[in-house]
Amino acid sequence: MKLLADRLDHIVLTVADVEATTQFYERALGFTREFFRGPDGQPRHALKFGEQKINLQDRTTDTPTKARLPTLGSGDFCLLAAVSLDEVIAHLESVG
Repeated sequence: MKLLADRLDHIVLTVADVEATTQFYERALGFTREFFRGPDGQPRHALKFGEQKINLQDRTTDTPTKARLPTLGSGDFCLLAAVSLDEVIAHLESVG
């Protein structure tokens, strides 16, 4: 089977307080904060360490993919594909 994922792009954590979480990771692990705007123009917060990134959101963070409020403590991850999106979709459909 052809490998569909190339690497992890980032993870997202849903936290009660973005600022308190950021301060903890800066103080305890030396991560650096990053503020950026998502493709929809909404503000986003992240923690960077090396080549890795953890995006932070709270329950009120508005994202275009959010169908409902996320559960505190939940997370998701984003993979970068090694193949085209059409190939990923076709493969996922073929395996149900």
